[in-house]
Amino acid sequence: MYGITKVNGTHFVFEFQNYFVWILFLIGIIIGLIAVFSFYKAKTSVDPLHPTKASKLISGGIYKYTRNPMYLGMLLVLVAAFVKFGNYINITVLVAYVWYITNFQIKPEEKTLTEIFGKDFTDYCKKVRRWI
Repeated sequence: MYGITKVNGTHFVFEFQNYFVWILFLIGIIIGLIAVFSFYKAKTSVDPLHPTKASKLISGGIYKYTRNPMYLGMLLVLVAAFVKFGNYINITVLVAYVWYITNFQIKPEEKTLTEIFGKDFTDYCKKVRRWI
C-alpha cells in the first residue's frame, strides 16, 4: 500500500503522490523566489544571459547552501513533474536538464563571475557546492 506500484511497465503510482508533487513544486518555487529576491535586495542583475551585469557577489542567505538556487528550484519543479506523470522514462529529462544547465549556463557564468569577482568568487566556490 505504501510502496511504488508499476503500471504498464514504465509508470509508477504511490499513495500520497499528488501531495508529494505539490510539496516538491512549492519548495522549488520558494527556493527560486528566495534566490531572485536576494538579487533584488542586493540591487544586482538577475539576468542569467548576461552575467557581466552582476555588480555584487551574493554569498549569504540561501547562497550559503547552494551556488545556484534558481536552477535548483527549477530542477525541483521538474522533479515534481516527473513524479506527477509517474513515468520512469522522464528521468532522462532530469539528467538532460542538469547536464545542459551545468555545461551551458553555470560553467560560463562561473567563468565570468571569476573574472569579475576574482578570489572572492573562487573562495566562495570552495565553500559552497554548485548544486546542493
